[in-house]
Amino acid sequence: MASTSTPLTLPVLPLDDEVVLPGMVVPLDLSDTEVRAAVEAAQAAARSSGTPGGKPRVLLVPRIDGTYAGTGVLGTVEQVGRLSDGDPGALIRGRGRVRIGAGTTGPGAALWVEGTTVEESVPDPLPGQVADLVKEYKALATSWLKKRGAWQVVDRVQQIDGVSALADNSGYSPFLTVAQKVELLETEDPVARLRLATEQLREHLAEQDVAESIAKDVQEGVDKQQREFLLRRQLEAVRKELRELNGEKDGEESDDYRARVEAADLPGKVREAALKEVDKLERSSDQNPETAWIRTWLDTVLEMPWNERTEDSYDIRGAKEVLDAEHAGLEDVKERITEYLAVRKRRADRGLGVVGGRRGGAVLALVGPPGVGKTSLGESVAHAMGRKFVRVALGGVRDEAEIRGHRRTYVGALPGRIVRAVKEAGSMNPVVLLDEIDKVGSDFRGDPAAALLEVLDPAQNHTFRDHYLEVELDLSDVVFLATANVLESIPEALLDRMELVRLDGYTEDEKVVIARDHLVPRQLERAGLERGEVALDESALRRLAGEYTREAGVRNLERSIARLLRKVAAQHELGDRELPFTVGADDLRDLIGRPHHVPESAQDPAERRTSVPGVATGLAVTGAGGDVLFVEASLADPETGAAGLTLTGQLGDVMKESAQIALSFLRSHGAELELPVTGLKDRGVHIHFPAGAVPKDGPSAGITMTTALASLLSGRLVRTDVAMTGEVSLTGRVLPIGGVKQKLLAAHRAGITTVVIPKRNEADLDDVPAEILDKLEVHPVTDVRQVLELALAPATTATAAEPVAA
Repeated sequence: MASTSTPLTLPVLPLDDEVVLPGMVVPLDLSDTEVRAAVEAAQAAARSSGTPGGKPRVLLVPRIDGTYAGTGVLGTVEQVGRLSDGDPGALIRGRGRVRIGAGTTGPGAALWVEGTTVEESVPDPLPGQVADLVKEYKALATSWLKKRGAWQVVDRVQQIDGVSALADNSGYSPFLTVAQKVELLETEDPVARLRLATEQLREHLAEQDVAESIAKDVQEGVDKQQREFLLRRQLEAVRKELRELNGEKDGEESDDYRARVEAADLPGKVREAALKEVDKLERSSDQNPETAWIRTWLDTVLEMPWNERTEDSYDIRGAKEVLDAEHAGLEDVKERITEYLAVRKRRADRGLGVVGGRRGGAVLALVGPPGVGKTSLGESVAHAMGRKFVRVALGGVRDEAEIRGHRRTYVGALPGRIVRAVKEAGSMNPVVLLDEIDKVGSDFRGDPAAALLEVLDPAQNHTFRDHYLEVELDLSDVVFLATANVLESIPEALLDRMELVRLDGYTEDEKVVIARDHLVPRQLERAGLERGEVALDESALRRLAGEYTREAGVRNLERSIARLLRKVAAQHELGDRELPFTVGADDLRDLIGRPHHVPESAQDPAERRTSVPGVATGLAVTGAGGDVLFVEASLADPETGAAGLTLTGQLGDVMKESAQIALSFLRSHGAELELPVTGLKDRGVHIHFPAGAVPKDGPSAGITMTTALASLLSGRLVRTDVAMTGEVSLTGRVLPIGGVKQKLLAAHRAGITTVVIPKRNEADLDDVPAEILDKLEVHPVTDVRQVLELALAPATTATAAEPVAA
């Protein structure tokens, strides 16, 4: 056990980030001011004590980051002279531990402290455990010294008998950190100190063994690679010599391809075809151009993921949550994907994953106006199903080989886009988005849409043959999502192979949700703004959607939000705007100008299009979704105008025929409707559809033209809040039309409150969102007389306009 005795007063010699243990002899540089001051103070104290032969004594104290340790080492100045580099120095030997006390005064510029020596006692003879510890430390130290080649130090360590001296000898170890040496210094019990030194040495040797093992493995790997490389080169040289002796061609690459084909996990028929090509490669010479074609074909076949499939996520609720989080609205397609996953799960549970060689893929056609999220929906579907996603852009494709691939006889032949999509996905069951399938054209190079017939037919795409591969490729597990803006340009046979899902556009409420949850955060990031710096009120988003943009999708809405945020960011940088800032509906005009789409109902009555007789509001469907269409009618002066019907506005044949039918109906039923039609024989009738640069066609404007002509003849205005759609017959029947949902959405966007539709289209109202139906007054009608009764204002409100109709 340790005991304390012998008070001392000594000058302090600080050691910055160094530790000296008892028994160590260290040289110190006297050019250091503190070292020189401590040595000179110790020498002065030794001379003043009058003890002959007394060596100067100093207290060696570690100083770590400016803080002195609580224990130091009593050191004697053995010699003062010159170091090996010529600088003045002192040789100091550590004698024993000293517990540091309070500071005191002494001669010289050094710091003096009081301290007490730490006397150490170890039982003699050593107990068995301590003796074993001594042997273990000496064995570990000997092993470490031999690895370093320090054979001359091994004997000195073996000759140390004292437990304390043996433990303090580890102070010479260069691998110990300053903190570990301080811990050894402050451990007063010799046995505990030796145990600590043994543990430190053991840990270092273990780390060294790991490092040596890693270095050995690396070196062995390098040697193996070099040896393998040399042996392979020698083997290739021997084979080449043997082939030359036998008059055979060099076929080293064909040997490599044969090994790759045999090692690959290929379907039976594909393996058979690949081995036949390898045989051709072995028989052909390097000068034969067919050799390069075969190698390219083999590389393509070997890179295809023939047996790779991702596991579908059968968490139906989780998939629905993913779709809801990434897209607002679009309930039809979400329900279809949820149904597909539910059926896949049930088939997998019953072992019906493959029936008749076909798997449970799907072919969906997402048809809707631009900007409603058809393309981004494909990636969300893949995310919800846990599948890989690949997009194939078909817009402007006119070459059939782009779909089915080129024959290998052509230079630069490649597989088709379908095969490349599967290869890019790395699995046989990805989600493949066939984008803009309605923009596919045809010319002298073939019809790509016809090549898609086999790809998108669930009954035969499990044996799809690409012209380049010429082996069967199973596409029955692929989920194909085709996007299109209009159905009319898709061939009927191709459309018949796809399940149609219509995306008719968003309601205003859905646009506000999309803007709030998706568009605003994305545009804030792009504008370099934080979420808390700029916020948009719901009223501002609603006005942006209703008055600044009028579209089925949200592309222009996102552009308006981006423009708004850029304006705020620029004003802040110029010092004109403080952040945070909340954009309200009243701030929009100052930031991005006036609204572009003011509803007719919000305009001044004198400025509305229907403020004069002969103008009616119709509803139509365009490539951008539903839209409001105005029809204008006028009568020519009998003295100057020629009789007959004039139609303008780039109308198609069907729409021209509808105008003829409307005029014929009014001529034959004018008396019944109390309309002055007797003068129609001698006066020209002109019907015009504004936006004359836009082509228009279809029968759904029939009742709109009839209403416009009836308004013109009667002098009664058409109600501003009424819009209509429907085909008219010669007997006045209102016949059904298409696009009811899109037309009602357009009417709602335009501020219309009353809509007239054919009675036979009443069932289509089930597809219209409930919040839209709540805001619209929909009148299903069967006869034109009902339309005129609903649409025409009372005669008293149009007296001022009657001269115009005369």
